[in-house]
Amino acid sequence: MEDTEDMEEREGLGELDARLTDCRACPRLVDWREEVARTKRAAFADQEYWGRPVPGFGPHDASLLIIGLAPAAHGANRTGRMFTGDRSGDVLYRAMYDVGLASRPTAESADDGLTLHGTRITSPVHCAPPANKPTPEERDTCRPWLVGELRLLAPRLRAVIVLGAFGWQAALPAFAEAGWTVPRPRPTFGHGARVTLDGGAAPLDLFGCFHVSQRNTFTGRLTPEMLRDVLRDAASAAGLRPDGPAEGAGAGGAS
Repeated sequence: MEDTEDMEEREGLGELDARLTDCRACPRLVDWREEVARTKRAAFADQEYWGRPVPGFGPHDASLLIIGLAPAAHGANRTGRMFTGDRSGDVLYRAMYDVGLASRPTAESADDGLTLHGTRITSPVHCAPPANKPTPEERDTCRPWLVGELRLLAPRLRAVIVLGAFGWQAALPAFAEAGWTVPRPRPTFGHGARVTLDGGAAPLDLFGCFHVSQRNTFTGRLTPEMLRDVLRDAASAAGLRPDGPAEGAGAGGAS
């Protein structure tokens, strides 16, 4: 049976996600996400697009958090779930499955049965931006959602992987607002970077990883082996012990 603290955390995160999906704070992003949802891509013409802010995905008691950039116009903006329905997600979830953090190697739709083991995925910007480039103002306007999510996850959160320099720069102020101490000068992003943030409910190990964008994966800048290595290191720091594909495992259901 869930204890009271678990229930409060689950309900708190669910309430945050529900409020987030109604956000209309950034006019440019609202116009873009809704225009994409109306016009659609030809390959998905028969599908109903989500067309709203995309909440985080994963269990409320995750000890590992993965932070991306923003939803893809025809990926999460279509499916309503982080990194679901696009090629970046294909790479990420395949690697997560390989190291035991995901129950299946593909993410096709929000109802495909995928669950995550001890891991949650979120982003610093929750609406699909034109050309995949949020403005600094949009990034800062969206920050309170990430801060709120971090505070709710803090009791059990032990490690974070940040995908890409944009996410790294956006996340550091959010960590500070959520109660962790960010060193000065601020840590520099790099693939394989690792920094420990003190404060919060417990120290937090922060890992840098190149983004799983097509530009990085098609050119070999980020290989599956490189991604799996970061996932394994971060999972270990988070107290998770994945030992291969987690298919059939019951732990860590998606929220």
